[in-house]
Amino acid sequence: MDPEYYIDVFVGDASYHGSEALTYRAAAPLSRGQLVVVPLRNKQVLGLVSAMHTPKPSFTVKPAVVLGGLPPLPEPLMQLLVWFQAYYPAPLGLTTQLVLPRQLPKKPTSIDTLPALQPLNLPPCTADQIRAIQAMQNPGLHLLHGETGSGKTRVYVELAAQQLAMGKSVIMLTPEIGLTSQLADNFTKAFGPRVLTLHSQLSNATRERLWQYVLAQPEPMVVIGARSALFSPLKNVGLIVVDESHETAYKQDQAPYYHTTTVAAKLASLNSATLILGSATPLVSDYYIATAKQRPIIRMTQSAKETAATPVTVVDIRARDQFTKSPHLSNALIASMREALARKEQALLFLNRRGTARVIFCEACGWQALCPHCDVPLIYHGDSHTMRCHTCEYRTASPVCCPVCRSASVIFKSIGTKAIVDEAARLFPEARIMRFDTDNKKDERIERQYEALRDGHADIIVGTQSLAKGLDLPGLSVVGVIVADTGLFFPDFSAQERTYQLLRQVLGRVGRGHRDGRAIVQTYAPDSPLLRAALSKNWEDFYNKELAERRQFNFPPFCYLLQLTCKRASSNAAQKAAEIFTDQIRRTVPGVLVEGPSPSFHEKIQGKYGWQIVVKARRRDHLLTIIKNLPSGWSYDIDPMNLL
Repeated sequence: MDPEYYIDVFVGDASYHGSEALTYRAAAPLSRGQLVVVPLRNKQVLGLVSAMHTPKPSFTVKPAVVLGGLPPLPEPLMQLLVWFQAYYPAPLGLTTQLVLPRQLPKKPTSIDTLPALQPLNLPPCTADQIRAIQAMQNPGLHLLHGETGSGKTRVYVELAAQQLAMGKSVIMLTPEIGLTSQLADNFTKAFGPRVLTLHSQLSNATRERLWQYVLAQPEPMVVIGARSALFSPLKNVGLIVVDESHETAYKQDQAPYYHTTTVAAKLASLNSATLILGSATPLVSDYYIATAKQRPIIRMTQSAKETAATPVTVVDIRARDQFTKSPHLSNALIASMREALARKEQALLFLNRRGTARVIFCEACGWQALCPHCDVPLIYHGDSHTMRCHTCEYRTASPVCCPVCRSASVIFKSIGTKAIVDEAARLFPEARIMRFDTDNKKDERIERQYEALRDGHADIIVGTQSLAKGLDLPGLSVVGVIVADTGLFFPDFSAQERTYQLLRQVLGRVGRGHRDGRAIVQTYAPDSPLLRAALSKNWEDFYNKELAERRQFNFPPFCYLLQLTCKRASSNAAQKAAEIFTDQIRRTVPGVLVEGPSPSFHEKIQGKYGWQIVVKARRRDHLLTIIKNLPSGWSYDIDPMNLL
């Protein structure tokens, strides 16, 4: 009789809600990190060997099938899984899925022999870039605070070349999938086929093939992508770059909740690698922590290419005599756009709101179009003549009259990006206009259209925040911010920081050394201190004021934060459940500050009413204790970027 061996397996399937490895039997001893296929209830799923199990279990054990021809996952990635489970509590099946494909390709992926690395054939670095590269030679965290246009990507390429030459791999993260094309273009010019792009919008078959290729490839590589690229099975990682590290997209907004920069810091530590957080507008918390821990903060202020200063015109939206040609685009913005188009240059119009109209109501009786499931305003989309809920995606036809009083006085107010496209088309009928927001179809998304934008196939570019993040368009000379204040109206501790970041980022799309540029910022608050700080690039002034407010009201980085939410069929039921659990926390977890309970910002979503509790703590383990004892029907978000 052949001997049997027993293994503990991290099961990679969302249906497994346990927190411990499961035990299976194998025909031979297996290495930690080995891929196996194991039965889970009535299906076969992928798993990872976490350890050999001794002695023989006292219960019946099902067999595991070893996937031959593939090496085990790198040990630092296995250690990361164990740490992740403790730091961001979640079902083990969900956590393990982070490092595994849904399934492996049926045919083994061929592994090419990569050509030898060639010396970089790029323009010389600026003095600023050389200083930054020299300052980031050691392992550990480095905060690269570089102005837009200062050439941070060039620094990343140089540092990646150093690591590849030493036989070490590189992970290059970007907050938006739409930016991967631009980064991949820069890195592929330097390193050719050693560069791979991995993200969630690739087809399943492509992702699985590339994942297997990365695992089996013995040569050092560069993997570029959004959050999920961090979990690529690269061996011997020497450099991790989190570009635009301030972006909220780095926070996973569904289980398992995690912040990419925190996980990246742990993975860098496990690999003894260099971690770079790069941003023109670093997070207040990141900056404070780097300062407190005496980690290097590298400042880059010199433009990578010689360029004149970008003039910025501020237009008060309340001064309606400045809007005689359009209700939404000021005369100054229209004039600048006209001049740019005459020179065959591009204009970018930024508005962080989708749709055509944000509020639909009846002037006669006051009726407002609300989602029947979420109780939030429906958004009008003029291209399809429908109203949509941007929370649950409920859709219905737009009304021709009020459904309550039958009046024809239905008003559509508060514009979105589609209305701006219509207005631009009216004013500039010959212009080629492209819109980018989350309403885009797959082939219309910015990652698919980047080359067309770069090569000048659009005259006017309209969009939301995806346009503010790192795009480098040589033909762009005018940026118009339609409403600069939208983010300030949200009742959240991060609203001012987010508004400052968006303004700095979108204004940084011009003045990058390709051509002279100008910006027109339309605002309801032209004298706002925050607006003045953003326009003058006065980071220190903004940082000091924001940090003082965070300290005064006890928000991160001066505490750890936990948001708890319960959803019930009625608001009263949700309120009662929240009050009971609030009292339990106060009685059983001393040393924490409990705020609430209160209705969630979006109180009704998909027919359920939500109430929330916010818990602040000096020690993170206090929050983990609360999560461990969370009642049924509750959800949580630890380290949230906002509380909306």
